[in-house]
Amino acid sequence: MSAKLSKFVQTLEVEAAFLVLARAKELKAVGKDIVELEIGDSPFNTTANAMAAGLKSIQANQTRYCPSPGLGMLRESAATFVKEEFGVPATAANVTVGPGAKIFEQLFCEAFLNPGDGVLVFSPHFPTYTANIQRRGARVVLTSLCEENQFRPDLNAVRAFLSTDASPRAIFLNTPHNPTGGVATPDDLTGLADIIRGHDVAVFCDEPYCHMVWNGRHHSLLAQPGMLDQCVAAYTFSKSYSMSGWRLGFCVSSDRIAETIGQLINTTLSCTPPMIQFAGDAALRLDTEERDRCMQQFRRKVQLLSAGLAQIEGISVLDPVATFYVYANVTSVCERLGITSHGLATWLLEEADEKFGIACLGGECFGEAGHGFLRFSCAEPDERIEAAARFLAEALSSVTDLSDFVIRHPEYAPRT
Repeated sequence: MSAKLSKFVQTLEVEAAFLVLARAKELKAVGKDIVELEIGDSPFNTTANAMAAGLKSIQANQTRYCPSPGLGMLRESAATFVKEEFGVPATAANVTVGPGAKIFEQLFCEAFLNPGDGVLVFSPHFPTYTANIQRRGARVVLTSLCEENQFRPDLNAVRAFLSTDASPRAIFLNTPHNPTGGVATPDDLTGLADIIRGHDVAVFCDEPYCHMVWNGRHHSLLAQPGMLDQCVAAYTFSKSYSMSGWRLGFCVSSDRIAETIGQLINTTLSCTPPMIQFAGDAALRLDTEERDRCMQQFRRKVQLLSAGLAQIEGISVLDPVATFYVYANVTSVCERLGITSHGLATWLLEEADEKFGIACLGGECFGEAGHGFLRFSCAEPDERIEAAARFLAEALSSVTDLSDFVIRHPEYAPRT
């Protein structure tokens, strides 16, 4: 008899981008030409000094256990980084190192949530938020981000959550925002800080795209007075320094909370590999110029795809303000063809053309609030991005009905 899996695992929802990635690789392996715009990865090499430091540390046998909160040098350089770039009043004691930023979703929930607690999540949302909240038996309270508000967080929703929820305990704030590219303004952050200050509520500030703000610069809630005591901000090396496979990130909070998260790492991961931390330290100290050049290349890619999509009938795109995603409104296309947006994304990958396809994500991959949108990651060469836009225009102009596809895939039937 096979042991029964937990109720949590039986209902677990995973990050769809990796499922689409796997299918795209399968199709490419049998000869289909796929433009991969599904996964939020970088097309660039890891920055030079980070690469050199990682190799050197392996050669120097920096391959043993290290302190659970992270190496002192990286915690120092990370504190200097957030202080100088974002005005966060941090020291090394405020920093805890982990394998990427995603792990801090789970550790934040373990640090603050009890069963039954309410957690406000702005949606569409990064899909692993809900899984980590549910791990603790807490409740996900969704509130929609609106296109007409440039996908900025609605502070009235925060006020309503604090005043009406039976046990308001935490808020997940992602800015710059994945998948929409929306950015919380300095006024938004000041207002949010004023609302939560003095309440027993914690905020998870998810900030992986902190160097991808195309108009102005990134602002962190942690820079607001008193917010170190109520927030945990997570940063990653994956986007800015093209280090996704290295799996390195860090969080910033009060020294008490940072110490607690270090204890949670001690009981789960032991530590983050030291040779990878040496690479991250070099990236923060030495690779700023190379990082910024890559960010400008990302900006041009986003502008290139946005311009191409905006010319397609039935598709509308806000002017890109942040991230390396383009979040396109395809509601009218989906209504015309009788299909959900992720069904449309699947058709573009699988069946729109026998030899060519686009891998992207339907907005439903980020919750029901994403229905009617497609998310494209601009992590391909410019000529491939242009080819994807041309193909999309041709495919949508030549198809009039996808009922046969929907009959074969009823999960993509439009909502009533």
